[in-house]
Amino acid sequence: MSKATYPLKLLLSVKRAAHRLAKEDGVSLDQWIAAAVAEKVGVVETAAELFNKHAGSATGAGLMRFLKTTPNYPLIRQIRPGSM
Repeated sequence: MSKATYPLKLLLSVKRAAHRLAKEDGVSLDQWIAAAVAEKVGVVETAAELFNKHAGSATGAGLMRFLKTTPNYPLIRQIRPGSM
């Protein structure tokens, strides 16, 4: 396994939180950050594979045809204080 170094600038609050979590896990900050980045890469790549698999031969034009058949409801229902 080859490794590369990368200077990383974090907000102080993020660095403190990452350091605390690394300490709770019993690993160094570098190990914790490397694991977090690897986890994020895995999630994003898995999601991309899932979307590509399920998209199949779908097209933007097909999506637009489908959306035109849906009722015209507002996307977000506003909840006013005291209305629930």
